[in-house]
Amino acid sequence: MVDGNSLLHRAYHAAATGRLLDDDGRAVWALKGLVGWVARAAARLRPDAVLVGFDCPERSVRKAAYPDYKAHRPDKPADLSAQLAVAPELIRATALPVVVPPAYEADDVLASGAAKARLSGWRTVVLTSDRDAFALIDATTSVLQVRNGGDDRSRMVTVAALPHVCGVQAWQYGDYAALRGDPSDNLSGVPGFGSTTAAKLVTAFGSVDAAWAALDAGRVHEVSAAIGERGASALGTPGARETVARNRRLMRMRSDLPLPDLDAMRLPVDLLLMRRALAERGIRLGPSLWALTGGSPQTEDDADGLGWPGRQARSARERRRPGVGQLALF
Repeated sequence: MVDGNSLLHRAYHAAATGRLLDDDGRAVWALKGLVGWVARAAARLRPDAVLVGFDCPERSVRKAAYPDYKAHRPDKPADLSAQLAVAPELIRATALPVVVPPAYEADDVLASGAAKARLSGWRTVVLTSDRDAFALIDATTSVLQVRNGGDDRSRMVTVAALPHVCGVQAWQYGDYAALRGDPSDNLSGVPGFGSTTAAKLVTAFGSVDAAWAALDAGRVHEVSAAIGERGASALGTPGARETVARNRRLMRMRSDLPLPDLDAMRLPVDLLLMRRALAERGIRLGPSLWALTGGSPQTEDDADGLGWPGRQARSARERRRPGVGQLALF
């Protein structure tokens, strides 16, 4: 499951392949970066199927319910907006399946895809740079989080790994996030509750509702022992309950969106079709697409310039050494 918006934004700002323009002078470097992330993840994970989700660009049920949702974000640069607008069409043209849900977001596509896969006995890896997807982690769903620094810095976050990343169990992540808030979406948290305090509370009580039950029963000392008197006081205010309720409502992802059948998401796709679709936008790729198109693992000499950002170029001496399956290099 691929978070198209998240990865395209990251590729735009990283400009890992340079500020590439097509023959008509249109920006395409973020588009190339998005395809590159998907190709490299496929090479790493060898998935049976792929689905790419994008946010609906016209309307948002979350913004309709809470007008301040993402309202603080500045206007996107024109060349980013242009690439976002054509990304779903381009990815569809490569024969990879795409869903742009009316009024919903890529996160909802990820949640719905993970639920659909789970019901069919499949396992899911979500490819994204956002931590929102941690809410989807369970025994069958993991998150490959793309981070600054390239492949070596990207991390696979599983049920077992999440406590080391966030300090909470997977089933507690929703309350943890609701307490902490999400500044990137303009969702404030409970005053005084950053990541550390939120993790301490849900670890001590299991859930924020259990902590409120302790406060309502007059066991303030138990909450104070976990997060201090100031935290206990903040948690006990009516505003805290309103904030958590709002965040839970807006952070909750839909898991029942209509999606293609799993068999319609299966790999491989046709290499020539994929290359032709990309080339029409000035993006020329080949061997790096092998895992998406049923090819064989590529050698370093086949890298297409799509190594993970930060990958070191080989020296002249290294390039003269025989590669995989070669006795000599002429």
